[in-house]
Amino acid sequence: MSDLSITVEEGESFCLLGPNGSGKTTTIGILTGSLLATSGSASVMGIDVMADPIGVKRKIGIVPEMEYPPSFLTVREYLDLACSLRKVEDPKPKIDRWVQFFGLESKENVPCKDLSKGTKKKVMLSAALVHEPKLLFLDEPFLDLDPIIQRNTREYLRSYVKEGGTIFLSTHILEIAEKLCDRVGILYNGKLIASGGLAELKHSQESLEDVFMRLVVEAA
Repeated sequence: MSDLSITVEEGESFCLLGPNGSGKTTTIGILTGSLLATSGSASVMGIDVMADPIGVKRKIGIVPEMEYPPSFLTVREYLDLACSLRKVEDPKPKIDRWVQFFGLESKENVPCKDLSKGTKKKVMLSAALVHEPKLLFLDEPFLDLDPIIQRNTREYLRSYVKEGGTIFLSTHILEIAEKLCDRVGILYNGKLIASGGLAELKHSQESLEDVFMRLVVEAA
């Protein structure tokens, strides 16, 4: 990472794009307190991430790219744990809401080790949303989800932002990013090569995919 500076405003849906290895997951890891930066600073919701990573984690919702729920817990146990760590009062109706939203009723008492990848991703999304955070960090949240769940999740996230929530998203599914995000940043080799609203970055009738390919080729 080199001279990376990103600001995301409250109530904004921001998408960080880039080829594999460009630094997207590392950036999210630093901002969520999962990775320690070797230099620079990071503040999330007014909290110094380096000084208080646990405080940041309690305030936000996180869906890491490759992380799955603990194999030895059932779906319900894991969501109960997520609520307990974030001191959620009266967690049952909140858990029930996301179990129903993601169609997990038949999986509630199944150990997470016995779930499919897609179902594990639904559980991770449920855990990120169950405490009703005002800020979500989502690293490839649509990976392994079927088209119906992708659409329902995207529509929920759009309403979440309209109601004042903030999203920091990384995804390779550019069609979803184009429909969901107000503003995008493009990373290449650890450097932010472009950042702005879609209208600012597009030339003529370009899609987000066209913009992405043009800017990455120019930076190469």
